Amino acid sequence: MQKIKEFVKKYMIGLSFSFLICTVSVLAITYFDSKNVTYSNETTGMTSTNVQDAVNELYNICFPKMGGDTILDKVSVVDSGDGLYKDEYEENRYIYKGKNPNNYITFNNQSWRIISIEADKTIKIMKNTSIEDRAWDNSETHGNNNWARPASLNTYLNGEYYNKLSEIAQSQIVTKDWSIGGTEMYDNDLSGQITAENSRKWNGKVALITASEYIRSNSNQNNCGTMSKTNENYSSCKNTTWMRKSNIEDFWTLSPSEGGTYFTILVYLDGRIGYGVGGTTYTNNVSAIRPSVYLSSEVQITGGDGTSSNPYTLG
Repeated sequence: MQKIKEFVKKYMIGLSFSFLICTVSVLAITYFDSKNVTYSNETTGMTSTNVQDAVNELYNICFPKMGGDTILDKVSVVDSGDGLYKDEYEENRYIYKGKNPNNYITFNNQSWRIISIEADKTIKIMKNTSIEDRAWDNSETHGNNNWARPASLNTYLNGEYYNKLSEIAQSQIVTKDWSIGGTEMYDNDLSGQITAENSRKWNGKVALITASEYIRSNSNQNNCGTMSKTNENYSSCKNTTWMRKSNIEDFWTLSPSEGGTYFTILVYLDGRIGYGVGGTTYTNNVSAIRPSVYLSSEVQITGGDGTSSNPYTLG
């Protein structure tokens, strides 16, 4: 009995009454373990084969990890090849890099890819395919590269497109601050580029990747770690990032170019990064849209391993 009291004092203070049944169960397993009782999972439906594993498994059932913590608990962080990396530029952030990492997730009954696990454990995702081709902004003759204006693509994604998502999908999205600061396609300082992108923010639900996120998704940072290097070595860089897809034409990023008031950064089909013009009445003005959203840190990942054949699923 003293052991149970110590366990309660150490671990159970602050737990709500709604977890009482789980608490009693965990305590019971812990208590009976001290009596050297052999554990059997034949009637529990759990997968554990000993008492300690049963305690851990039952605890995870009662108090499941949420949001990005779920993935961090499942996936080992790597420093080469395809996989989940610690972001060296933004603290407590993790990003997927490489040609085809296991970052597939089903959202809105569609295939999406995980870009990052943010410091607040929200999960940033990007649609695996394009939804359609549109202008970034169709105001005036050439358009405008101010996303917060709002640009016409901003209005579309956070209006008509968002409203077509399922109610479940909408409930899983959180409103966040998005980086909308400008950059240059010849930039050779990734750290400075990220700082510039983060210097301006827009608060909303649906947007696009930034230009630096495309750069950071590449596992070959030596040759492809800046805008300038990516364009110099695009023929090889296109093969070490999952964001470039051979079946998707040029697609928009969220990042405006500092080179003019209507230029926006595009990822080209061949992997290069260049300028796009927002308006519908100008050459090179309509490109593919791959929406991005932040999933709440409260979402539950209930299945899958992140592979294309068995993507993560949300509860």
